[in-house]
Amino acid sequence: MAPDMGMTGRAVEAVRGLVYGPSGKQLDVHRPAGASGATPTVLLWHGIGPDERDVLEPLARATAAHGALVLVPDWRSDAPDGGRSHLLESLAFARKEAGGLGGHGESLVLAGWSAGAGAALGVALRPEIADEWRPSAVVGLAGRYDLPARTTGTPPLDDLTEGRDPGVPVHLVHGTRDTVLDARYSRDLTEALRAPGRSVTLQEPETDHAGVIMTAYDPTADRCVPTTDEHAVRAGRMVAGVLATAGV
Repeated sequence: MAPDMGMTGRAVEAVRGLVYGPSGKQLDVHRPAGASGATPTVLLWHGIGPDERDVLEPLARATAAHGALVLVPDWRSDAPDGGRSHLLESLAFARKEAGGLGGHGESLVLAGWSAGAGAALGVALRPEIADEWRPSAVVGLAGRYDLPARTTGTPPLDDLTEGRDPGVPVHLVHGTRDTVLDARYSRDLTEALRAPGRSVTLQEPETDHAGVIMTAYDPTADRCVPTTDEHAVRAGRMVAGVLATAGV
C-alpha cells in the first residue's frame, strides 16, 4: 500500500489482512515508510469486541509515525477458549515474522487495550505459555487486572500476590473519565507492582475508555470509531509515544 502521513508528519504504510496462524485469523501491519534496519516492534491486542483490529488503526498509525512497527491482530473473545489460541497464535507470528516485516521479533513490546491489557500482562507473568519468552515491556491501556487474563486463565493480581514477577517494565495508561472500567483498576495494579527492582508507570489522561486509543464509542455501530475529539487525540498521541518507546 502507498504510504500516507502519520500524525507526527512521518510517512506510514500499512499491510492489511496477513493470516497469522492455523485459525485463519488476520492481522494488519503499520510501519514507518522507508525505514532502514530493524525498528521497535509492538504487538497490540484489542478488547473483547470480536475481530476489531480496525478499531486500533488510529493508534497503530500514530505509533508507527513515531518509528515503530505495529502488528494488530483480530481475535475473538467469544471463542470456546475465550480467545487464548488466537492471542498466542498472533504472538508466535510476531516473534517469528516481525524481522521480515522490518522489526524485532524476539524483542518486542506486548500491549493491549481493555481485555487485551490483562492478556498482555499475563504473558509476562507466566512466560511458560510462550516457551519461557517475555516481551521487552508490557503496555496496558484501560485494563482490568482482577479478572482472569485471556492468555493464562488467572488474574494478574492473583499471580502477583502469589509471588510471580513480570520481569519487565510495565507501563499503564487509564483515562480519568473511563466509565467502562474505572481507573482504580490500573491504580490497584500499580500499587501491586511497586517493589524494589520493578519498573512501573501509570499515566491518567483526561479521557474515556475509547479515548485512550484515539477513538470514540458509536452506540449506533456498537463499536469504537476514529474521532477528532481533542481529548482523544491528545491522549492517543501520548499513548503512541509510550508504545513506541516502551521497549527502548
